[in-house]
Amino acid sequence: MSIALDPRVAAFVQARHGLLIDGQSRPALSGSEMPVHDPSTGEVLARVAVAAPADVDLAVAAARRAFEGSWASQRPADRERLLLKLADLLEAHGEELAQLETLNNGKSINLSRAIEVGAGVEYVRYMAGWATKIEGKSLDLSIGAIPGGKFRAYTVPEPVGVVGAIVPWNFPLLMALWKVVPALACGCTLVLKPADETPLTALRLGQLCLEAGIPAGVVNIVTGVGAEAGAALAAHPGIDKLAFTGSTQVGKLIGHAAVENMTRFTLELGGKSPVIVLDDAALDQAAAGAAGAVFFNNGQVCTAGSRLYVQRKSFDQVLERLHGIAGSLSIGPGLDPTAQINPLISAKQQRRVLAMVDGGRAQGASVICGGEAHGERGFYVKPTVIAGVRPDMDVVREEIFGPVLVATAFDDLDEVVGLANDSPYGLAASIWSNDLKQVMGLIPRLKAGTVWVNAHNLLDPSMPFGGFKQSGIGREMGHAAIEAFTENKSVCIAY
Repeated sequence: MSIALDPRVAAFVQARHGLLIDGQSRPALSGSEMPVHDPSTGEVLARVAVAAPADVDLAVAAARRAFEGSWASQRPADRERLLLKLADLLEAHGEELAQLETLNNGKSINLSRAIEVGAGVEYVRYMAGWATKIEGKSLDLSIGAIPGGKFRAYTVPEPVGVVGAIVPWNFPLLMALWKVVPALACGCTLVLKPADETPLTALRLGQLCLEAGIPAGVVNIVTGVGAEAGAALAAHPGIDKLAFTGSTQVGKLIGHAAVENMTRFTLELGGKSPVIVLDDAALDQAAAGAAGAVFFNNGQVCTAGSRLYVQRKSFDQVLERLHGIAGSLSIGPGLDPTAQINPLISAKQQRRVLAMVDGGRAQGASVICGGEAHGERGFYVKPTVIAGVRPDMDVVREEIFGPVLVATAFDDLDEVVGLANDSPYGLAASIWSNDLKQVMGLIPRLKAGTVWVNAHNLLDPSMPFGGFKQSGIGREMGHAAIEAFTENKSVCIAY
């Protein structure tokens, strides 16, 4: 049964939504708007403005004025106070934001409450504290060019400037906060481009930033089509730093555009994360963990554990357990808190996921369960487990971004290391075992930015996050996020 809709959410989706530029909501210069859909029904939920390059110019100019005004020179303690006020507002409006996210994205209201809002608020409070803890280093020089000369040197981290942030549709509010908050803590200003499909919580976040007292122009939000507004932002000469989360394919385009202007950039991209189950693992725990690793958020997670490798003696037992788990998961809209599998983001994504499964069948894989749409309305795909795969199959190599798991048996550790690393991606991995010696031997051999042991998909604001290989460049969260939004200046004084 669906929860009652918050009246504030109903009012928000019925309102006209313009671009947030210099503290004001304004229509796109062209007057163009586009629909936003409810993934659980496919129906139009709201309409938002469609930014063109000229609108992006205005947003970047507003961010530049704010940066060169008082924001970057504001006391760090004042920036911290404003960000803590923002956290309080996010918490106070938590149910409103969670329902809005679920309507727009389709995900479970439980995840929206716990992750988008709950983890988001914790992240804002953690990162706000960094505003007063950004520090340089004192250097002891050995310059010999001037005999007897004395020197004092130190480094100064300075805000990188105007940030262009482009975020995906799988965790719209959380990913926006991952970009906005560390940028502001460092003294940067920002233009945020939310995903085409999920702009609503970003627009509400912009309103709450103003309510918190963050000055006009510090946070600007341009909605619209990625190929136009996003591309214009990535290529804009007025942007000093690009922060992008999304697919590897689009990330490469962002990186190329950034290099043309020598814009600094960080890219958090795709993954095809391996889940490795050793014979000594607690099999009930490992099977439940493997299911959670891939079915969490309907598989729409960059770190989704979509490749399962189980030591051969335990393979059939784990697969049987997974079959049972997948078949038991209830399917329904995100506003039904009892539904465990919710719709994918769009009809396009539903078609892509089902096409990938059909391609696996055509290449000889066996679909153990799922592999088909659910219901006549909405963009649902049943939880899917595939076995009988080869390393060269598309379902093994490509990021599917849906509730689809491919399972393979292995014999020894050398074999599973080769299988796990045989991927263009290197975002994350997990090991399920109670043998500490084997685990500690495996961890350094896996080419992944994060390795979990007897867990998967767990993040913390203090833990740097990012990938190896084609899973990205740079790290987010922790002190790494501060480094990403600052430039180091060296100062050398002769005396």
